Amino acid sequence: MNNVRIGIVGLGNMGASHATSILAGKVPRLELAAVSDFDFARCSRFPTVKAFATADEMIDSGTVDAIIIATPHYQHTTLGIRALKAGLHVMVEKPVSVHKADALRLNAAHKNKKQVFAAMFNQRTDLYYQKIRHLIRSGELGEIRRVNWIITNWFRTEAYYGSGGWRATWAGEGGGVLLNQCPHNLDLFQWMFGLPKRVRAHCGFGKYHSIEVEDDVTAYFEFANGATGVFITSTGEAPGTNRLEITAERGKIVYEDDKISYTRNETPMTEFSRTTTGAFARPDTWDVAISAANHGGQHNEILKNFTDAILDGTPLVSPAAEGIYSVELANAMLLSAWTDETIALPLDAARYEKLLRQKIAESARRKPKKKAVTTTATGDDFTKSFGK
Repeated sequence: MNNVRIGIVGLGNMGASHATSILAGKVPRLELAAVSDFDFARCSRFPTVKAFATADEMIDSGTVDAIIIATPHYQHTTLGIRALKAGLHVMVEKPVSVHKADALRLNAAHKNKKQVFAAMFNQRTDLYYQKIRHLIRSGELGEIRRVNWIITNWFRTEAYYGSGGWRATWAGEGGGVLLNQCPHNLDLFQWMFGLPKRVRAHCGFGKYHSIEVEDDVTAYFEFANGATGVFITSTGEAPGTNRLEITAERGKIVYEDDKISYTRNETPMTEFSRTTTGAFARPDTWDVAISAANHGGQHNEILKNFTDAILDGTPLVSPAAEGIYSVELANAMLLSAWTDETIALPLDAARYEKLLRQKIAESARRKPKKKAVTTTATGDDFTKSFGK
């Protein structure tokens, strides 16, 4: 096989963007062979590509070697399982599933390890986050003591929430900012720091928008080594902030406005505290220059890596099996807010699934009063929303 024939299921914002990139030749050795959408008229945007009325028809057609699943969230699990059982390579958009129990089911369906199974965690290609992760994983920072991440530059309008009937409902989307925008940040969080042991969160449900799901979150994490973390996110703040601050034994990292600052202690802080004779002394420090060229190849780099993994056996940047961790973090925060409890991890997947089903059954399905429009209809550039 010289090229990978790929099909895309779901031609909303993300699926259409992938299709456009592939047709433009931005992903070497990846050929767009088929498209499918429940609104079949969307397929007409790509007249040179074979169109299928249903995902099942595409999966069974023999037309594709792999698929990208870019549908509403709950279908990530069902279509992912269906495609894996059919022997296809699978790329699933974020989140890999709405809840942990579904993520476990999806992962269990990946029995044939020759099938490449990846997730679209494109921010793992960001050179800034890669630099920070290297500083952590290499031991340069020493033991982490505190993490604070304010990620509120995911601003969304009422028109956005009105752009699809599945959006911002428990039945359609399964959550709000934690399930739609922040899977990227939650994935990066666990990719850099691992999972905490306990989660306590406060969520605003429809705080800034006429929706039933969360659009404002403040969470507190406790880690096994005693480190703590605070994670704040919202779709209701403008201009918003993306500031990641890490305090560790050997200093402090701050990432904001495309700059990484590293203030390094000459002596690790706990060692200094225990050995100095000065009551008000502090470790001497120096500023370490850390540069990153850009934000990396993002979606196209993940697609290239997926293609290379199929054709050459290249290791995946974002294996889909790891997507369960960001789902678990999101679920834990929502469960904490629903129950007013501190939630221990690993999360009780069955308990969360049961409560989510209750939320769906009780749903009033509040939706924005503004007329629902699509970003393609208004000419909006949705790449502005990527939250770098």
